[in-house]
Formats: sequence, C-alpha cells, structure tokens
Amino acid sequence: MSVETAEAPAASARVRMEDIVSLCARRGFVFQSSEIYGGINGFWDYGPLGVELKQNLKSLWWQRVVRARADVVGMDGSIIGHPRTWEASGHVEHFSDPMVDCRACKRRFRADQLDDAGPCPAREGSSEHDFTPARSFNLMLRTFIGASEDAASVAYLRPETCQAIFTDFKRVREVSRQRIPFGIAQIGKAFRNEINPRNFTFRSREFEQAELEFFVHPSERDRWFEHWIEERTRFHRELGFDEGVLRVRPHAPEELAHYARAASDLEFLFPFGWQEIEGIHDRGDWDLRRHSEFSGKDLSVFDDRRGEHFLPVVIETSVGIDRTCLALLCNAYCVEELEGGETRTVLRLPAALAPVQVAVLPLSKKLAEPARRIDSELRRRFHVAWDEAGNIGRRYRRQDEIGTPFCVTFDFDSEGDGRVTIRERDTMEQERVPIEGVASWLAERLEPRP
Repeated sequence: MSVETAEAPAASARVRMEDIVSLCARRGFVFQSSEIYGGINGFWDYGPLGVELKQNLKSLWWQRVVRARADVVGMDGSIIGHPRTWEASGHVEHFSDPMVDCRACKRRFRADQLDDAGPCPAREGSSEHDFTPARSFNLMLRTFIGASEDAASVAYLRPETCQAIFTDFKRVREVSRQRIPFGIAQIGKAFRNEINPRNFTFRSREFEQAELEFFVHPSERDRWFEHWIEERTRFHRELGFDEGVLRVRPHAPEELAHYARAASDLEFLFPFGWQEIEGIHDRGDWDLRRHSEFSGKDLSVFDDRRGEHFLPVVIETSVGIDRTCLALLCNAYCVEELEGGETRTVLRLPAALAPVQVAVLPLSKKLAEPARRIDSELRRRFHVAWDEAGNIGRRYRRQDEIGTPFCVTFDFDSEGDGRVTIRERDTMEQERVPIEGVASWLAERLEPRP
C-alpha cells in the first residue's frame, strides 16, 4: 500500500501562479528571504507550514529510497569540498550559461532565454533590447577559506550534492560493507548563481536536492537505468501526480550532459508549462574515473564473484525538493463551488505530506479543557493544530486552505456520549468516533505504508 492521495483532478493546469504565491505568503508556506529589506532575488524562506511540507517530503523520500532498501545507505556531505573536486567534476570547465546584458535597461539575461526577456523599460516599452554579445558565465558561487582572500583560499559552494558521494565512495562502501550493485543517498543544499531566477521557487540560487548515486557493473547499466526510471515514476505517482501532469521525457543525444550516456527527466505540468522535477542519468564511470585521476587514489572495486577489477557505472536519480514542493502545491490547489453559491479554497495534499495532519476544534471555548486532553494525546503521534477562534464553518475553511486532512470537533454532546466528530477535508463528510479510538482511526488514514 502507498501514501493516500486525493482523487480529485490535478489543479496545476488551471491554477495561476499568482494564486500559489499569494497562498504561500498568506499562510506561511514560502516567502522571499529578507523581505523586510526588500528581499533578495533567488532566495526563499519556508515558514511554519512550508517547512513541515518540505520535511514530510524528505522523510518520505528517505524512507522509500534508503530505509526500505537493503542495497542503499545514506550520508551527509559537506557543502564546501576541496576545490580540486570541481576541477575533476568538470564544473570549473563546463558549468556555465551564456549571458548577455542590455546596454539600455542594464538588465542581465541568459542568452538561451531571450524570448522571455520582456519589454525594455529604457526604450519606452519597446521589446527591442540593446544586447551585448553572449559570453560564458560560470554558475558556481565562490567563497574564501581562511583569513586571506587570495587565489589560494578560493573555494566553492557546491552546485550539486552528488560530488561528495563520489569522493567518499571508497570510504562509505568499506564501512557499510556493501557490494556492487549498491547506492549512496543524501539530501542537502546546493547553490547556483543563476543569471535569471524565475517562476517563484522553481529556479532559485539556493535549493535542496535529494540524490541517489547507484553503482553498478557496466554490463548491468541498462537494466538499472530502467529500474530507477520505474521506481522514481512510482514514487511521484504516490504523491498524486497522475498521467495528466507527470511525464517521462528521454533526452535527445544533443541534450546529454558531457558525462551522460543516457538521461530521462520526470516533468510536471506547472502553470508555466512542462518542467523537470527529477532527472535520472546514466553518468557512466565519468565521476569515479575523474576523481581517481585528479586525486591519485584508485577508486575501482574488485568483484570476487566476477574475478575482476572495474570502475562502477553510476545511475543517478536527482529530485529537486523545492520544485517538488511547488508541484505538490500546484497539483493540490483547488477552488470549489459549494451549495448556496459559496466557494472554498482547498489544498488536496496527500494526507501523509500535509503540514498539519489533524486540527482539534472545540465547538465552544467552554469545552477547551476536555478538547485539550485530546489535543495532547494526538500530538504524541501527529502534527496537530489547535483552533478555537470563530464559528466552526470558518475554522473548517482555514484548515481546508492549508490542506489539513482531518478536523476533530469536540462538541456539547461529546462529554455525554464520549464521541467526537471527525470531518474529512476532501469530501467534507463527518463521522462520530469514540474518543479512545481517535488516534488509531487517524493512524490508519495518515501514516504512510510501505
């Protein structure tokens, strides 16, 4: 069995990005970093609800990719690595975008995105910019280590999380006593000095990745590549992304990165079009071979079953946590018409990922004391919200808008019959449940299953 998902059709094709951005700011999902100073482009902060959604997604990924498998182990690598790491990986040489400047409006653009450049304000609303010739712009963010800021102290904030897995491959394989094939996974921050951050959190300068590097014998690379496409597609289906909003797009030969033999993207239909949320790549032996050459350390393995030394081939799965959170919000957002001409905004998030899993609502403040006992009991197991302000209908609407799957209402009959009313978000149906059975009733519907 899998994570419960809402059965309503996906909203991403009809929702507007401005609605998502407004909801995120109003309800505390995501908002611009340093906003009291006017914000900083390409950086975002996650509020109380957003951090819960993000943490739930990461926890589910870790459970599915690492803990549920005997052939995958985890690690947590440093954000800053030895500068030679990025020479070996090819980032110093290859990790660049073509950049142009407009001499008129003084704005900077990626040369491959000029169709989205918009009007030039310095030319009275004209769409004709005065562009400089394109030049290469390396996307890595530099920093300095130590007391002096000279060439010898230059380091980089990692532009991807996977390189630490490759440089630690030998150590992790030995201490975990794993044999090929096996994988190393990690979740962490990465940084890219994007020329033109855009589409809310989709393209940012600071972001989070969940990556798996799966090491296989060269003769088995095709089988494992297909295996991980199927596994990762299944994971996103669990998140509620059906065929209408999720597709697998193989890369054409001219699209492939310099290290890749094959690649496929899992793309989600955002309000701004189909975009990648996860990539599955056959990286070959590029990474281990390059790090062997640059470090002078032998990263090959000996397989006693085959009687040979070889450099493993790497099958990589890399999912953008921020992008997937945004996809979840777009997919879940819905404005419904109710009887009487009223409307409600509801986030139909999978129950196991919802930032608040259950809200406890005393019908009256006079009932707060017994309702608090239920609240305290449920908090041992679930993320619970307490709401006693306003009429019950208004409180239901507040919880619908943040995606809370269930509301537990303690009313004036509850003290007499020992039951509470549990209201379900998507159907708005209500059920009377004995107080002593509330926790188990919720657990059956909220806790993810393998």
